[in-house]
Amino acid sequence: MRRRACRPPRLNPAAAAPPPPSADPPETRGREPPCPRERRFLALHLPRLPTDLLRVEEPVVLWGQRGPRRLVIAASVPAEALGLYPGQPLADARALHPGLRLEAESPGAVPAMLERLALWALRFTPLAAAEEPDSLILDIAGCTGTGGEAGLRDEAVSRLARLGFAATGAVAGTPEAALALARAGVPAIVPPGGERQATASLPLTALPVAEAVATELRRLGLWRVGEVLAQPRIPLARRFGPALTALLDGVAGRARRPIRPVRPPPDLGVARDLPEPIVTRAAIDAVFAGLLDALCRKLDEAGLGARHLLLRAHRADAQWTENGVQEIAVGTGLPMRDPAHLARLFRDRLEELAPGFGFDRIALLAGRTDPLAPAQQGFAGSQADSARHQLLLAQLLDRLETRLPVWRLEPQASHLPERAMRRVPPLTPLVPEQPRAWRDRPRPVRLLPRPEPVSAVAALPDGAPARLTLHGRQLRIRRAEGPERLLPEWWRDDPARALRDYYRLETEMGDRLWVCRAGLDAPDAPARWFLHGYFA
Repeated sequence: MRRRACRPPRLNPAAAAPPPPSADPPETRGREPPCPRERRFLALHLPRLPTDLLRVEEPVVLWGQRGPRRLVIAASVPAEALGLYPGQPLADARALHPGLRLEAESPGAVPAMLERLALWALRFTPLAAAEEPDSLILDIAGCTGTGGEAGLRDEAVSRLARLGFAATGAVAGTPEAALALARAGVPAIVPPGGERQATASLPLTALPVAEAVATELRRLGLWRVGEVLAQPRIPLARRFGPALTALLDGVAGRARRPIRPVRPPPDLGVARDLPEPIVTRAAIDAVFAGLLDALCRKLDEAGLGARHLLLRAHRADAQWTENGVQEIAVGTGLPMRDPAHLARLFRDRLEELAPGFGFDRIALLAGRTDPLAPAQQGFAGSQADSARHQLLLAQLLDRLETRLPVWRLEPQASHLPERAMRRVPPLTPLVPEQPRAWRDRPRPVRLLPRPEPVSAVAALPDGAPARLTLHGRQLRIRRAEGPERLLPEWWRDDPARALRDYYRLETEMGDRLWVCRAGLDAPDAPARWFLHGYFA
């Protein structure tokens, strides 16, 4: 048997050549490559948020029911100095300090306050999110100002301290790394790509993992984040699930999870930080006028018009209140950037603001914008003149909408009367062709939102009624047309839903009614009658 000789594989000379020396500075070598489209995140950890809400100086603990046991959920700083700690049985805390102040846990208080604090954090960035149970995440890319990231972090922490909340802030390229540093009490500013090195020495308690997962990792001898990062990914994912590996990727800076902002970011916006809080309506009007002019100039430069505007005012109260961040929203039927018209929409709404001790920051945001080309005046009857009339109508409707709801009806594909139309904004383009059911079947001018039950007497079981009892009045029927049978929509209704037979009736008093019979007459289950509308 002849043996065939195999040639050795050819190597790519470029691939076989040794890699060129790195041009990076020595202090940046060995870091994880930063995520694409570099972002910067500020994490604010509030370790004593449950007790800070109580606003007391004396020792206090929060207790809650965990199964059959009553445990200490959180303890204030003076209470911890007395030897109390979270997880301690409530009976032991009472035995050690009989005069200790005890407060029952309120499950919704902390999430609600965290949501309000996320609204408060919108003074620093348009992207702020609440991270339960006790943290905030701020996307601060491009929002650091002249003080840099350290200045923004220190300002946020100091403002929270003035509000009565103890906080620790850290900045990193991923939310997971910044949150781990803040939870560990390390107020670090991590350079891009340095997340793994900065978090390697942190304990496992800095990671938001389940207690069972942390206990299992410690049983394996893994006490630090760096020790877990050094393990092979596949065995970790197989044993603890993909959630742990995704968290480790974020902590190491290899991946970044998106945050959920408390408010969607606006298309355009302007804001003003005030050196002294303002209280009077005249001062608020002056600041608002300046912001509106600046926003309209931005819209003009971008060739856009605002469809939704939001005024956000931040109060400067030293004591946190539910009205700390107040918002007023207005909408427009067409894209607008006319300062006079937009100011008219806000004029009466500004009365809703409650400044308290004053506002120290006011922002005006265009949450939704549409393209708006410059308009040219034309002769009467021209296309430009028609556009001007449409603009005037839109401005009139906008002013009406600040006082009462404005809408119009639009037909949609359904043969049931309560589904045959829907409310749409008044300037929505008209449907080019109405459904055929609207043309062939007469419908009442006034359709009741909820059909009213009536009593009916008919000559035949499936015939038109000869007499009705409505609101205690006996009505004799002069003329009747029908029935018009409507079957349930099988693709969305319950199969047991009854069919309807509609009749157009005219009483001796001249009333024209639209009455329906639900179901068919049976000895054990007679049909029910309803008044559904009035004809003109």
